[in-house]
Amino acid sequence: MAMADTASPQAEQGLQLDKLSLAIHGTQILQDVSLTIAPGQILGLVGESGSGKSLTAFSVARLLPEGSVTSGQVTLDGTDLTALSEADMCALRGLRLSMIFQEPMTALNPVKTIGDQVAETLLIHRAANRRQAYARAADLLARVGLDPERIPPGRYPHELSGGQRQRVCIAMAIALQPQLLIADEPTTALDVTTQARILALLRDLVREEGMACLLITHDLAVVSQLADRIAVMQKGQIVEAGPTGQVISKREHPYTRALFAASAHQPRRAAAATQAPLLEVREARRDYRLPRASLWQAPGHLRAVDGVSFTLRKGESLGLVGESGCGKSTLSRAILGLEPLQAGTIALEGAPVAPEMGADLRGRMQVVFQDPYASFNPRHRVARILSEPFYLTGRPPDAEQRIAAALEAVEMSASDGLKYPHEFSGGQRQRIAIARALITRPDLIVLDEAVSALDVSVRATVLDLLAGLQERFGLSYLFISHDLTVVQAITDRVLVMQKGRIVEEGPTRAVFEAPRHAYTQALLAAAPRLVEDA
Repeated sequence: MAMADTASPQAEQGLQLDKLSLAIHGTQILQDVSLTIAPGQILGLVGESGSGKSLTAFSVARLLPEGSVTSGQVTLDGTDLTALSEADMCALRGLRLSMIFQEPMTALNPVKTIGDQVAETLLIHRAANRRQAYARAADLLARVGLDPERIPPGRYPHELSGGQRQRVCIAMAIALQPQLLIADEPTTALDVTTQARILALLRDLVREEGMACLLITHDLAVVSQLADRIAVMQKGQIVEAGPTGQVISKREHPYTRALFAASAHQPRRAAAATQAPLLEVREARRDYRLPRASLWQAPGHLRAVDGVSFTLRKGESLGLVGESGCGKSTLSRAILGLEPLQAGTIALEGAPVAPEMGADLRGRMQVVFQDPYASFNPRHRVARILSEPFYLTGRPPDAEQRIAAALEAVEMSASDGLKYPHEFSGGQRQRIAIARALITRPDLIVLDEAVSALDVSVRATVLDLLAGLQERFGLSYLFISHDLTVVQAITDRVLVMQKGRIVEEGPTRAVFEAPRHAYTQALLAAAPRLVEDA
């Protein structure tokens, strides 16, 4: 039976959901969801993928797909949103109600500059003239941490890192200080220091502007530190709700206890690393040419990777951490032979790695991306998606057996190869991405934020899977992540990267327990921790 959030805020103020139910094409998604968020208050909504968290937010904003039928009432500062016309809702969105989406690249227009897109919010609602809007946009971008000296408003979304793009989305959402701010996994793509800064910004905005904030997240540490109240959702129902400290300390519902147990999960890992080097990076340097500031000025250069050297051993799991824009992804692309170096060398068991390398060497390295859905062709079945590396390396005679074996290795069925990506959950799609990485039987897998978008219970099972695969196949992992908890759980050693340089490296436990460099200390201090005595 669904539980209601029984808080008693000011009458008809903030956001109130009264027995909200949702069905899509006859399938019940939400059932009698009742929540209240007072002005100046943050409510954390947590639960597994598919539990109905995002659809609750979409129901409030009236952004539901065709075939949706809702019942119940949604009230924002006394206005019944369910009774408004679509034209009235269009006028309300962005002005009184704003939303920060999880994936910034789908929320941003790729052909408009970031300054134009932030200013557009002000112009659409006629809150400023064009000159004022652009000045305000520049201020907002600076406020969310985009230094105009490094990231001017004239940049395009593709020129920014994932974390920087998310900051643009946040600037757009807060432009008009809405009465309700819905933040759907707003810090999933952010490193810990940026995350801490953005969460502090959201908290300050909520307090100063008196906004109600619905924070949807799978990060229980973030919720424990930021939210005033917590609601736990399972299968479209609120199973537990109340003040943050009460929910965390009591955990009355079994599902709540299971979520908290999964957040602290440590996969069992056998000591498989050898002393034999697999990947050797020596004095790697990668520069990018910047646009001209004016017609008469010479173009500048950005040194994304600056003299990086390290060795990854066979069977070892090596973590690479650092802020967005520090050079992690640039370095990983060079390691995969997707971008050339201006200086230095990269070698896999002595064989030079470069964009012109042969298919055999390229097949020994694979990658798992953060968002598997974005890296899959939605029109192709899973079996064809898994066979994509064969177009480069050549299709072997036992291709069908390899596809079936790869699916079974990630604890899926060979019959899943006949399905399409949209038929799977987020965690299952990530398993398919791992299966595709295994198809060429590689020695090295680069995992680029491979579990950051997953909820805690799915993340725990994927980490167990990765640990088991490493032991079974003798894989080496380069684990790129901003989630320090994950890095601590799955890696043997860790590299800390700042502004293109490795500033600290060593055994993971030693670096985390006794960091020597000031930047490492700052990263660890900024990482959210589950406050169990909140």
